Amino acid sequence: MTPSALAVVVPAHNEERRIAACLRSVRVAAARAAPLPVLIVVAADACTDATAALAAHGGAQVVETRGRNVGAARAAGTDRALQLLAAAGPDVWLAMTDADTTVPTAWLTHQAAWARRGYDAVLGSIRLAPTTAGSLLVARHDAAYFLTRRLGEADSRWEHPHVHGANLGVSAAAYLRVGGFAPLPTGEDRDLAVRLSAAGLRVARTDQHPVHTSARLAGRAPGGLADLLASLHCAAWHPSAVTGGPRPPAPVRRP
Repeated sequence: MTPSALAVVVPAHNEERRIAACLRSVRVAAARAAPLPVLIVVAADACTDATAALAAHGGAQVVETRGRNVGAARAAGTDRALQLLAAAGPDVWLAMTDADTTVPTAWLTHQAAWARRGYDAVLGSIRLAPTTAGSLLVARHDAAYFLTRRLGEADSRWEHPHVHGANLGVSAAAYLRVGGFAPLPTGEDRDLAVRLSAAGLRVARTDQHPVHTSARLAGRAPGGLADLLASLHCAAWHPSAVTGGPRPPAPVRRP
């Protein structure tokens, strides 16, 4: 498939501190993908801050939802993108990222290349952005994240096991064929990937164009990356917090 247009869909809940950086990176990637037209849609979900206004100021089409549900928000943003790109024909490519994420310059160019190679979807990887939580947290995350990558294996050859809504692309035809994003409060990205694979569609897993996502410890989706990082952060100080073993005794105060 040769894409006729690209759409970038970004769900956001109270992301006024991060949405501008996200959209700046998407606009740079969109310029790199020229002459392909690129539409950016932000689904501002139950926002009580300036997220929607900042997204509009950053050049995005904004759809507002009230469900406080990332799956429903991602679906609403995608539906709006498909409506606005109806005249572009059936060969629209949908790229997904998150509001606390920045994408690399060639992100959309790489996704379009996968589409031209006959893939129906592409599952990209992430890197943690610098964090005030420290390098130990990043090291703990990376130790598990890169576990299946063989020593010396090139980025282009590692077929990683991960699924991230922050770095996912799918053709509009494949997306509609499997019914789109389910209204799940978390795991909507993994659910979609499972259905794409079950339908026999071609799904690429690549580390060629990783995005940088926030290493914050308090996130927006329950059970998401932030919860994982919080557990790793806690484990750095109290290993028993994740192992279930006994904590070391508290020091005894002596008179």
